[in-house]
Amino acid sequence: MEAGWSSSGLRISVLTLFPEMFDSWLSASLFGKAREKGLIEIELVDFRQYAEGRHKVVDDTPFGGGAGMVIKVEPVARALAALRQSSPDAHVVLLSPQGRLFDQPAARRLSRHEHLVLLCGRYEGLDERIRTLVAEELSIGDYVLSGGEAAAWVVMDAVARLVPGVVGQPQSLIDESFSEAGLLEHPQYTRPREFDNMQVPEVLLSGDHRAIADWQRREAVLRTARRRPDLLEKAELSEEEAGLPEVKAAFEAGED
Repeated sequence: MEAGWSSSGLRISVLTLFPEMFDSWLSASLFGKAREKGLIEIELVDFRQYAEGRHKVVDDTPFGGGAGMVIKVEPVARALAALRQSSPDAHVVLLSPQGRLFDQPAARRLSRHEHLVLLCGRYEGLDERIRTLVAEELSIGDYVLSGGEAAAWVVMDAVARLVPGVVGQPQSLIDESFSEAGLLEHPQYTRPREFDNMQVPEVLLSGDHRAIADWQRREAVLRTARRRPDLLEKAELSEEEAGLPEVKAAFEAGED
């Protein structure tokens, strides 16, 4: 590990041709506070600096013809080799529309690594040999972006908030959508108690913590059945919850 870095936190290295795209975001809000506390270290690596020649060219025309330019393998390989000199166990992820879909379980898995490296592609694509240098490929959705930087932001945010100490109230990580319970989060309310003839549910004002917890669980199950019925297949439901009309309807629709 590099001098001054504590293994108790998470180190994230981002390989990108546009490191300036991250500056303001990394200094604000949750990320800024986590970095100040030493819980997360962010390293922005411009892999153009590892290209050869006076002009530091990182791309070239594709063999076989075709539109656009392709990222060359050498600059990326050299940048990764430099990182691995100080961190041989770094887990390298290529952000790519061809990768496996990034989800909350993947975020939890990545948060357990000591050093995470995110490789951002650009232009028409990457030399195929770059794929032999990474541990896995991840995609944030079935669409194409102009580069991997936006995907890296998403992965970094989802992963960083799972590092112990980053989120001020750890209970919120348990209750939120896509948590280990496998359900969407229950509805939330705050003041005022009434707005435009819409009332806060009375149970939330009762002070009865057991009744509130039961209501929140039921609402989470119902919301998942209405909005993301596909998630119910992996959720652990009680017999009573599985028997709710909306839940039964969601299961029956999935069988069609």
